[in-house]
Amino acid sequence: MTTHPVSGLSDLTRVVAEQQYPLLFATVSGAHLYGFPSRDSDVDLRGVHLLPLREVLGLTPAQETRTRMWDADGLEMDLVTHDLAKFARLLLRPNGYVLEQLLSPLVVHTTPEHAALVDLAPRLLTLHHARHYRGFAKTQWRLFGKTGELKPLLYTFRVLLTGIHLMRAHEVQADLSTLLDSVRAPDYVRDLVTAKAAAEHGHLSTLDCAPSHERMTGDVEALQAALDEAEQSTTLPEETDAGADLNELVVQTRLRSGGI
Repeated sequence: MTTHPVSGLSDLTRVVAEQQYPLLFATVSGAHLYGFPSRDSDVDLRGVHLLPLREVLGLTPAQETRTRMWDADGLEMDLVTHDLAKFARLLLRPNGYVLEQLLSPLVVHTTPEHAALVDLAPRLLTLHHARHYRGFAKTQWRLFGKTGELKPLLYTFRVLLTGIHLMRAHEVQADLSTLLDSVRAPDYVRDLVTAKAAAEHGHLSTLDCAPSHERMTGDVEALQAALDEAEQSTTLPEETDAGADLNELVVQTRLRSGGI
């Protein structure tokens, strides 16, 4: 698996080693993955941990999701991980968010189990993932309407373009700059990316040449229509055929761990 260092971040090896349960992988998500980080952006780490057999076989509900937040060199960082079984269940839903975490090229920690999950990823893609990106875009567009911030505006464009690209190319691509090279989008989006680099919560109103709300509304509606069309014409299947193999991966990984 190809990994790419995250420029400017402290060494996270110690953080990985300190986790109560072994991590199968940890990657960078959020603005760094999406291609529009700001100088003061939080660092969002996401991944998968493996619970011991005793905790998944007993009567007490297992702690399937764990969260840790801390400050490193002035950057706010958070690590959110799911147990392998929960992550696998999320992968079997039309959930693009967990696919982006799994396939992030910004890899902090990896294992053979991570590589096995990545190998299954192409078979987990379905036409129903368009629904995830359509809903995510609507939520972010409403948030932009309330706050006027660049961040939800860029999220709106990013998720629509990711959904269109996924339906057309059968590939999860979360980086907005890369998407702008492959999917037609308004020219001003690149300027918005540049503007957000200055501040995580910058406002559109601070830009000298900000596009009008009417123009942006028309552009968002056009991309929504393009996503609808891409969903209707995609050759992605309605259902994944990887469920049994994913289940076997969970079972065998748990059994190999041996710990109780």
